[in-house]
Amino acid sequence: MTNTSLSLAGVFPPIPTPFSQEGAIDHAMARRNLALWNRFDLAGYVVLGSTGEAVYLTTDEKADFWEMARSAIPADRLMIAGAGCESTRETIAVTRLAARQGADAALVVTPHYYDAGMTSQALVHHYRAVADAVPIPILLYSVPQFTHVDLGIDAIVALAEHPNIIGLKDSGGSVAKLTEIIRQAPEDFQVLTGSAGVFLAALTLGAVGGVLALANIAPQACIDLYRHVVAGRIQEAVAVQTRMAPVNAATTSRFGIPGLKTAMDMLGYEGGATRSPLLPPSEVDRETLRQVLVAGGLL
Repeated sequence: MTNTSLSLAGVFPPIPTPFSQEGAIDHAMARRNLALWNRFDLAGYVVLGSTGEAVYLTTDEKADFWEMARSAIPADRLMIAGAGCESTRETIAVTRLAARQGADAALVVTPHYYDAGMTSQALVHHYRAVADAVPIPILLYSVPQFTHVDLGIDAIVALAEHPNIIGLKDSGGSVAKLTEIIRQAPEDFQVLTGSAGVFLAALTLGAVGGVLALANIAPQACIDLYRHVVAGRIQEAVAVQTRMAPVNAATTSRFGIPGLKTAMDMLGYEGGATRSPLLPPSEVDRETLRQVLVAGGLL
């Protein structure tokens, strides 16, 4: 397997996991969402990443959800499974499970519970061991706002040489860091931004696409921005980035996953409940979110 075996170019929504008010996963709601998203020219989906509340699911729940999602995702679109766990051993086991359930690749978040021990040496050892042991390619995943562990440039560049590590989802939002990764890593190492707030900047620097929570509620806007940059229409891309910036902020950093799910409900998708201990937005926050969606031209 080589780093060019799977193209990650384009827009990937990290899909939320809909729960009932009792906390059970609602597969029917997820299927309805996928049917709506399949109408758009998305490159694929990240299933059970951070936006999917994966940390709240059991392994059996993950297996069932991946199986359902794969059956609802067209064969020509990628399913990237969020398979990272705290230990190397469990990460390998869960990634192998995701492969059996039809995942094309795995998104592997940095282990973080013993954060002081997650040195570059430890993380490089972890990712190489996983990449050596699993049957599908993996993507490094750095999301320091959740894990408080930032996968460093030197570690990323070293790992980019591994033939089964095909890319990176970087959600740190640092354009300077993205620049250095793209400059130093092999040409076939594929960088995805996990932040719609820097999607335009990341693409112009050489990122191949994005895993964007915003794409769950504004898939066409994200696709339009991507296409504008690819075609060299930078002013048009700037206009989309500017218009979507408040929507993205409201449904990520401001109101988080509960806000994103509420926005989905407002826009005709099936957001569903969050799983405890996450709480739904207040009525005041819901009204603020509605106004943001109106201003962004989505509602």
